[in-house]
Amino acid sequence: MERTSITYAISVISFFIAGLWPAATAFSAKDEPKPPGIPPEKVAEYVHAVLQADRTIYTTQVVNRMQEKGVVTAAEHWEQDNALPLPAQFLQHSGRLVAESGYGIRYRLIGLTPIYQRNAPATEFERKALESLNRTSEKAVTGIVSSGRKQYFQAIYPDRAVSIACVACHNTHPLSPKRDFKLNDVMGGIAITIPLD
Repeated sequence: MERTSITYAISVISFFIAGLWPAATAFSAKDEPKPPGIPPEKVAEYVHAVLQADRTIYTTQVVNRMQEKGVVTAAEHWEQDNALPLPAQFLQHSGRLVAESGYGIRYRLIGLTPIYQRNAPATEFERKALESLNRTSEKAVTGIVSSGRKQYFQAIYPDRAVSIACVACHNTHPLSPKRDFKLNDVMGGIAITIPLD
């Protein structure tokens, strides 16, 4: 009996030393390490940074430059007109390709006064986020949204009129409900949606 007790005691001490005792923990609840992975807020910031950089380069170094040199213009019906896609179309088309990739991340342009209704807010969260960005547009509006049984992190970043091409298109388009945009105005938002499962 005494030998069994000693064997048990040695086993318990060995488990503690090896860190394998199931009830023992090196951390309190508040000190527990966070689960591995990047938080969705940070992923959204990364995606937004890449989108902004690509869009800025495309707008300034491709569209504006080619139009100024008279090489080619950007046009809404670019496929039929042998033209470049407008900067907004460039982002929308790349967003569709990403959505089709199967990774679950989606992004698109949305606005309260879109030229086409497909670019209107799809949810109450998106509508309220756009209203908030119109009042104060310094940072993204974020939240958790549901679609069916799935939950998503969504970030809506302000989309500013960064070039005269953006302003001219919206102010002169026959379907545009708003025709008084100026450079640097918030025209809508870039909605980035990331699955949480």
